[in-house]
Amino acid sequence: MSRARLFSGPEDRRIKRALCIVAHPDDIEFYCAGTVLKLSGRGVEIAFLLATSGDKGSKDPEQTPEQLAAIREAEQEAAARLLGAGAVGFLRHHDAELVESLELRGEFVAAIRRTRPDLLLTFDPTPGYRYHPDHRVVGRVALDAAWPVARDRLSLPDLGAPHETAEAWCFGGPAPTLEVDVAEVLDRKIEARLQHRSQTGSPAALRHRWRAIGGMERFHQVDLR
Repeated sequence: MSRARLFSGPEDRRIKRALCIVAHPDDIEFYCAGTVLKLSGRGVEIAFLLATSGDKGSKDPEQTPEQLAAIREAEQEAAARLLGAGAVGFLRHHDAELVESLELRGEFVAAIRRTRPDLLLTFDPTPGYRYHPDHRVVGRVALDAAWPVARDRLSLPDLGAPHETAEAWCFGGPAPTLEVDVAEVLDRKIEARLQHRSQTGSPAALRHRWRAIGGMERFHQVDLR
C-alpha cells in the first residue's frame, strides 16, 4: 500500500489539529506564527506547549527568575490569543538547562496523546553552533516523543491512549522542504510577537525589520506515519 503524501501546507484539509512544542515564550511568534494564523484561520485546533517559561531572558539586574517567568507566561498567553490558539501549557523547566531525558520525553508524549495532533510544529534539531541548546533538545525530544513513543501502545501506557501524528514541520533548520507564504498575515504575526514586551527593545524597529525580511516561513517536513 502506498504511503499518504505529505501535507501540502496549512491549507491542507487533512490537518484538523496541530501542536506546537517549543522551548521559550516568543519561539512560536519568531518561527511559525504566520503558519499558525493560517491554520487557526480555517478552524484548525491549535495547542502550544512550552518547555520553559524563559526565566533567564532578561538583562535587568533587579529581575528575578520567578518574576520574569510570570511575565513571560502572561505575554505568551496574550500572543496565543491573537494567534487563535486554544490550550497553552508550560512545563516550567529552567531556561538554558534543558537536557534530553526520559522525563521530558514523557511530558511531550502526554501532551501529544492529550491533544492528538495531525501536525507537530517544532524545532529542526540539526543546526549546531549558534543555535540555542534548548532548541536542539526540544526538537530532538519532540520528534522522539511523536515517533515512535506516543504511537506505541505499550510505551508509557499510563500517559494516555496511543496516538500517531501524521507529520512534523521542523523550523529553524538548514534544509527546508516547505515554504509558507505568510505575507497576508504578517502584520498580525508582528503584533503577536510584540506581546512579548519583555523581549522587545523598540517595537518600531522590530516592525521595520520583520517587514523588510518578508512574509515567508520555512520548514523541513518529516513523515511520521
